Amino acid sequence: MSKMTTLCYIEHDGKYLMLYRNKKENDINEGKWIGVGGHFEEGESPEECLVREVKEETGLTVFSYQFRGLITFIPKPGEAEYMCLYTADGYRGEIKECDEGELKWVNKQDIDELNLWEGDRIFLELLRRNASFFSLKLEYEGDKLIEAVLDGEKIDLSEPKKKEAKGWRFPWAR
Repeated sequence: MSKMTTLCYIEHDGKYLMLYRNKKENDINEGKWIGVGGHFEEGESPEECLVREVKEETGLTVFSYQFRGLITFIPKPGEAEYMCLYTADGYRGEIKECDEGELKWVNKQDIDELNLWEGDRIFLELLRRNASFFSLKLEYEGDKLIEAVLDGEKIDLSEPKKKEAKGWRFPWAR
């Protein structure tokens, strides 16, 4: 059985609202910075899950959001996860304390300095490039990204790191 989740990067003044995961026990994301979101409840649509999870974690109600991509996580060992990736630029409310970690507005140009999953760096780069809707498969052995497939084409993870390409050769950059 696979898990279904949402993840959202809320945008404001050139920043993303990021969650530093440091409060939850047995958290696979412990010590990492991620967006906000979570697991579907029975019968929820992706949008219902998105709105509920953002409200639960941040206190904000998103109303202007865009479905940007579908991420397939294959952890070894572990259970596959399908994640609906969103960005949002319209919200109401005040940020509250999150029981999963610390919420912080981070300048988009500073995101690469954070402790992120390697696969997150790929989809964050796709968001930066304003890529059209994409499907990204990320396969991990423990914390190590061993394969990334964007819209059916492998990303060469062995390429030397190049600042202008954020370290990866994307299929459209060949």
